Amino acid sequence: MKLLINDIGYNFKDEKLLKTALTHSSFANEHNCKSYERLEFLGDSILSFVISSSIYKNFPDLPEGELSKLRASIVCERSLEECSKKLNVGKYLILSKGEETTGGRERASILADVFEAILGAIFLDGGIEPARDFINKYLSDAVIESHSGKGVFKDYKTVLQEIVQQNEGSVEYFEVKEEGPEHNKIFTVGIKYMGSDLSYGSGRNKKEAQQNAAKEAIKKLQFNND
Repeated sequence: MKLLINDIGYNFKDEKLLKTALTHSSFANEHNCKSYERLEFLGDSILSFVISSSIYKNFPDLPEGELSKLRASIVCERSLEECSKKLNVGKYLILSKGEETTGGRERASILADVFEAILGAIFLDGGIEPARDFINKYLSDAVIESHSGKGVFKDYKTVLQEIVQQNEGSVEYFEVKEEGPEHNKIFTVGIKYMGSDLSYGSGRNKKEAQQNAAKEAIKKLQFNND
């Protein structure tokens, strides 16, 4: 459990909330305890609110219908399942023997539900800010890669340029270093914004390094200001 708490990035005052967030209804029914279902309900609402606020702020030209599509492409079972897999949630699930033997630890719907339940537990324990931090940590890539509202990836440099133009700003890419043997070089690039270094990225060529630097810049600009 301690490893999971470290990966979540939030220290619970009441760790029982996290235990409940990991408890499937099949186990709860057998042992007369609480399951994650109520926490999932709460987490789902918080997730929708935070993502809706973020895309409303960062995509001011999208109409309501496109905003809804964009949110749906981010807050979907597949993306939430992937977030749970990053946390290795399946290892910590509290399941009945029957659910265990039928593959509950790998079931996409359960993993997605538990991610929302963990979010609900964080909110109850610490409020909206740690809940927002948790969402930003695990779903920022999904927001960026769903930028078009259709799940179609735009290159990060283009997305970054669109964001800074909305704020009447501009970015400047600069080379930081080049290292490694000739056949296996690693390039590092930085980005300046408003006169300060905003982000850095590395890659096997300068274009890849620029894309990675732009990806990090987008995360900072979109989520640090929410």
